[in-house]
Amino acid sequence: MRAKATLYHNPSCSKSRSALGILSDFNEGRPAAEQVLFDVVEYLQTPPDAATIESILRMLPPDEQSSTLLNPLRIVRTGNAEFTALHLDQLDPTNAVDRQQLLEAMVSHPSLIERPIFVKDDRAVIGRPPERVLDLLH
Repeated sequence: MRAKATLYHNPSCSKSRSALGILSDFNEGRPAAEQVLFDVVEYLQTPPDAATIESILRMLPPDEQSSTLLNPLRIVRTGNAEFTALHLDQLDPTNAVDRQQLLEAMVSHPSLIERPIFVKDDRAVIGRPPERVLDLLH
């Protein structure tokens, strides 16, 4: 049975394009049964909802930089001008109300979401560097 996966992709991002290429190259020349089927979601056009973002957060590996596994800032582009313009830098992701505001901001402003994100089975990685997508293929 072929595995199913999803790449949250921004075609304008070189890292995202590189991750897409790595996934395509992985399948090249493999028997159909060994290929990884993956959907490409251009998340700026089709933003994930808050439940999907929550699910991705649960699937990410532990991060020594984050005080909690479910910290939305793990997948927020904090250097994005919108992050500061929306005053998201003043929110505390450990506070339930602030955390919900961060999730809602990502849904309303998907450019805040880090990219690319690759999800396979019950695991997810942020493709920075893009080769990290290979972690879920072995």
